Amino acid sequence: MSKDSKPAKKMTILPLADRVLVKRVDAPAEKSPSGLIMPETVTKEKSKIGSVIAVGPGRLSEEGETIPTTVKVGAKVVFNAGWDNEIDLGDDEDYFLVKESDILAIIK
Repeated sequence: MSKDSKPAKKMTILPLADRVLVKRVDAPAEKSPSGLIMPETVTKEKSKIGSVIAVGPGRLSEEGETIPTTVKVGAKVVFNAGWDNEIDLGDDEDYFLVKESDILAIIK
């Protein structure tokens, strides 16, 4: 590394409105019927389960009042993930910035 180059810095994201920052949680390894552990490259889809990292203040009602988000930081959720809401924060984790309405369920 030259003296002019700097190491990549992890970004901080503060969601706006009813947006939620979700970090994908790796799904447990799947097993075939015969007991073989199948690597992630064999499975068709990645996990759509994640942990809420940050939430926006909420959406505005027609009257201009803020309706707060119902999901809280730290919650484990099932969410709709797409190529258009995946973001790179400078580490090897998968993050998604989704609307609160894209969260399908909270896992308890």
